[in-house]
Amino acid sequence: MGPDGRTAGTERVVGLGTIAREWGRIGITGFGGPPAHILLLRRLCVERRQWLSPEEFEDGIAATNLLPGPASTQLAVLTAWRLRGAPGALVGGVCFIGPGLVLILALAALFLAGDPPLWVLGAAAGAGAAVPAVAVQAATSLVPASLGRMGRARAARARWAGYALAGAVAAVLTGPWLVLVLIAAGLAEIAVRGGRDDRGTGGSGGRAVLPLATGPLALGGLGVLGAVAWVAFKVGALSYGGGFVIIPLMRDDAVNRYHWMTDGQFLNAVALGQVTPGPVVHTVAAVGYAAAGLGGGLLAAAVAFAPSFLFVLLGGRHFDRLRADRRVRDFLTGAGPAVTGAIAGSALPLAASLGYGWQWGVLAGALLWLVLARRGVVLALLAAGAAGVLAVAAGLPPA
Repeated sequence: MGPDGRTAGTERVVGLGTIAREWGRIGITGFGGPPAHILLLRRLCVERRQWLSPEEFEDGIAATNLLPGPASTQLAVLTAWRLRGAPGALVGGVCFIGPGLVLILALAALFLAGDPPLWVLGAAAGAGAAVPAVAVQAATSLVPASLGRMGRARAARARWAGYALAGAVAAVLTGPWLVLVLIAAGLAEIAVRGGRDDRGTGGSGGRAVLPLATGPLALGGLGVLGAVAWVAFKVGALSYGGGFVIIPLMRDDAVNRYHWMTDGQFLNAVALGQVTPGPVVHTVAAVGYAAAGLGGGLLAAAVAFAPSFLFVLLGGRHFDRLRADRRVRDFLTGAGPAVTGAIAGSALPLAASLGYGWQWGVLAGALLWLVLARRGVVLALLAAGAAGVLAVAAGLPPA
């Protein structure tokens, strides 16, 4: 690694204009969440431009999976950092995040307006009805890798089930304190293993919550913007498990504690974060918009994404050491199933917030499409939104 952050295999400096154009293109076309983002970045950096070797790119994926916050955003920042150091990281990261952020703030203004058109209400109610199914799909997709990381021993599998159950219960009952339960599961696994490696056949994935900081729990005392900053900080600096772990971390704060949104509006915000390009973490901008308008949305996005830039800019050279630390791996092994349980558990209060009978039919269809057929999330949410438009056109509530 050179002093400017570029890898030894990079033979020429990549222009900032090129980085802005290419990373911005991914930010515009990156529908489908982290799997799509990783695929697009690999095609760009490894296959088409050959800026990075396959090994360098895979190492980047492994490193960002050890960090809290949105992994695909961190991978976008890291790959740009390797090409042009800090300036490249800033330009690439902003261009990757920017298009989806602009779109979700515009949609939030439409969906959260005081008197939105009837078709907007129907589309929101339909897409929101599918969100609990998205949570179930997100949780089930994490199970194989998380179990593989834990190992085949009976005691290890029993711990996995215990951590998952604790996460599910915490998602339903503890609200904003969920993060402490996830941290406790990771610390418990460190204590149990005590430096041993009893994983059997290890696996990748099973992301969790890294105790980098517990944060100032009283930030809400600084007013609405302070509360927005704290909620966004939890999303950006304390969350593992893929984009969907932000749902149980944010819901209680946004709906019950601060009353920024109704349950239905929160479902709409989650749906918007899924159907817009770029990181799913954009959902936090919709929550910030509901709390304090455009300024709140921009603040929430800035706080949520800032840790991703800082982790890469300040710690990128040390990622290999982090990956080799057994205590970090053990922490992820324990917290991973707790995150999986938390995401699955969040489906219960999300489903309980559905207010119209026809929404349950939409939810059932989404479950069949996402969980049994294992098809795409974006198409499911668009179809659910269209079903909502048809429902209100037929005179069903909220018409």
